[in-house]
Amino acid sequence: MNGLDALEQDLSRQLVLTGHGGADWTRPRAAGGEHVHDVVIVGGGQSGLATAFGLLRERVSNILIIDENPAGYEGPWETYARMITLRTPKDLTPIDFGLPALTYRAWWEAQHGPDSWDAVDKILRGDWMDYLRWYRRVLALPVRNEARLDLIEPLDNGLHRLHLAGGETLLARKVVLATGIQGGGEWHVPPMIAKALPRTRYAHTSEAIDYAALAGKRIGMLGGGASAFDNANCALGAGVAEVHVFLRRKALPRINPIRFMERVGFTGRYPALDDATKYAVMAAFLGHNQPPTNDTFARAAAWPGFALHLGAPWLSVSPDGDGAVVTTPQGPHRFDFLVLSTGLVSDPGLRPELRLVADRIARWADRHAPPAGQANALIDAHPYLGPGFELLPRDPADAAALHGLFAFNYSALISLGLSASALSGLKNALPRLVRGVADQLFLDDRDVLVADLIAYDEPEFLGEWPPREENAAA
Repeated sequence: MNGLDALEQDLSRQLVLTGHGGADWTRPRAAGGEHVHDVVIVGGGQSGLATAFGLLRERVSNILIIDENPAGYEGPWETYARMITLRTPKDLTPIDFGLPALTYRAWWEAQHGPDSWDAVDKILRGDWMDYLRWYRRVLALPVRNEARLDLIEPLDNGLHRLHLAGGETLLARKVVLATGIQGGGEWHVPPMIAKALPRTRYAHTSEAIDYAALAGKRIGMLGGGASAFDNANCALGAGVAEVHVFLRRKALPRINPIRFMERVGFTGRYPALDDATKYAVMAAFLGHNQPPTNDTFARAAAWPGFALHLGAPWLSVSPDGDGAVVTTPQGPHRFDFLVLSTGLVSDPGLRPELRLVADRIARWADRHAPPAGQANALIDAHPYLGPGFELLPRDPADAAALHGLFAFNYSALISLGLSASALSGLKNALPRLVRGVADQLFLDDRDVLVADLIAYDEPEFLGEWPPREENAAA
């Protein structure tokens, strides 16, 4: 028996010992002969998989995960992520729910031996994706791939009809949007660039970019966060002749506030803060652009074709032949292609699948007024979520349309802190989400469940007094 087989046997035993499995307690819903899922999870990456496992541990198994990507390519790790290693410390245990045999370390050591762990500095991106593939397989999670959600339609009976690309629909009582960093809004493309250039001359770092096709070319990259350096290394490694990274700041970002949050309890206790404190904390947090890791920066700086331009915002962009001219305070620069590492904007109004309900969703601007001069438009556009990641209405009259919708993606950052927005937040956020979904399911069925409890008459004690003779003889 190899190490992985032994680990999987150990995991099966741990699942039994911790009471995993058993009959569901939810009550089936009828809808004209169509199957109604208790929960549909949109997104089959790490957040979606772990949400499903958490629900199964709560004995909610009438669930389905849908993901638009082919099997094994969910999430960013094998699509647009270009870092060599994860930035998260290797010792975090974000999605194992306290089961030792389900941790990344156990999976790694089962294949490489217990003495190999000390030699791991950071987790390789490809290894993390392989771990997620194993996680899905060994837990037998119900994932349907190549199923893209186009629209959520609220129905009058407490259900939601999910319209998939191609015309198929699903019915669900609860919908969890585990749609990752981009799932709460859209990647930001500065209007100056979108208006000036055809779409073939630039790309966002969130997109698939064929850097090999740009071999020998000059690339201009806007933004100096971690993804800019990841993409610079990827491009230069594919044969791109030069990559010029431009920052508005006069110095590279050096502080990563996530490291502090991990140490002092912010990842778990942030939701307990009042709104004014949350607003101030996140204003400071968003003021830090996540820096590259030291090894990522060192690799980029070592390439002969790498150049870094500090204090160099792009003042204008214009087409030039087959390329583009970028003008900064230091003068013009001509490039064959532009890459944008410009982050994203979180706003439910930007999500096409929410277009029937977006105007009804409460934003932070609706619920909290910061002191004069301290308003932050990025924060204000985020949805104002309930304690279990549930979407809340701007107007109480719209509560029914939003009931059952949960945002477990980057847009939860302001309301609930590092949660689906970072691996380091998942350990604390997942139980909160699972509890929120299960509580709603229970409260929706409370009349039936309470009536069943009151009417319950199944005997458990079968003894008699005085004992029958045959019982006494025995």
